[in-house]
Amino acid sequence: MARRVQLALGGQAALFVSSRHPVEGAQTFGRLRAAVQENFARYDALVFIMAAGIAVRSIAPHLVSKLQDPAVVVLDEQGRHVISLLSGHVGGANDLTRELAASLGAEPVITTATDVEGIVAPDALATALGLFPEPPEAIRTVNSALLRGEHLSYYVDPSCALRGFYREALVRRGIPVGEETKMQRDAGLQAIISPTFRENRPGRLFLRPMELRAGVGCRRGVSQDEILEALREASARIGMPLRAICSLSSTAFKRGERGLHEAAAALGIPLAFYENGQLQAVIRRYNLEESDFVRKTIGIGNVCEAAALAAGGGRMALGKTRFERVTVALVWQNKEQ
Repeated sequence: MARRVQLALGGQAALFVSSRHPVEGAQTFGRLRAAVQENFARYDALVFIMAAGIAVRSIAPHLVSKLQDPAVVVLDEQGRHVISLLSGHVGGANDLTRELAASLGAEPVITTATDVEGIVAPDALATALGLFPEPPEAIRTVNSALLRGEHLSYYVDPSCALRGFYREALVRRGIPVGEETKMQRDAGLQAIISPTFRENRPGRLFLRPMELRAGVGCRRGVSQDEILEALREASARIGMPLRAICSLSSTAFKRGERGLHEAAAALGIPLAFYENGQLQAVIRRYNLEESDFVRKTIGIGNVCEAAALAAGGGRMALGKTRFERVTVALVWQNKEQ
């Protein structure tokens, strides 16, 4: 899963770097605490290469909740250990820790109780499937019960547009799916995938489908089929079907591209275009990487990521990905944002 990642190096911070020392082209900051304050809510993940205690003191004033905080991962300066420090499940820090450790040949350090016990936690599963767990207090209740050996029943509400996909995804992971007729009668622990069902009670956790928004950049004259194929491949890269995409967006510079209009119509989803000023504000807010070539061509240096985020932010599911004549970025957005 692609993430907007901030990497902090000792007393400095740099974007998308993997070296202990600052490198050419990296964005640096004079003070670590100031850098964290500026960027804590801007990125999906922050990676610190330093003592864990320094990282803890730097992020402490900015913590909100496990449903909102970014993933925070800490590496020692020799690259021997990668520590999942914050937001292991919903933020994806545990998965990022495993990815970094595998790349570096390091030891992943994950202390989340369910992971240590080899239990599939519903909030971790939610992150993998583009679901948002609520209410927050139910996460701890359900995970604590799982650690005590209690059984958790999964249900998929028939009102889910991707009902078949969710059921198959659970079964592939070895998780039985209960019959919908028992959903309201079951008195045990429940995890319910539903966009609308809200009959809350102790031991019931809701997993809400988030909206998958696609930002698209394209060459002049690109066809509907090329755009749809790029979107299909992009969604497949995050393990989702094409029909999961709920909106398309691009720069107003591409408003006349017939292929974009036809692709949105074929999918039955809205298509939005944003002016350069709107996209530039998003680029600044999220510190998105810009292309000089794109800037010279249309006046801004990032189209697909900025357009995907322009509808209201969210969590990057797939960063800018190039296909033959199309670029795509995907963003998960909680419907309540």
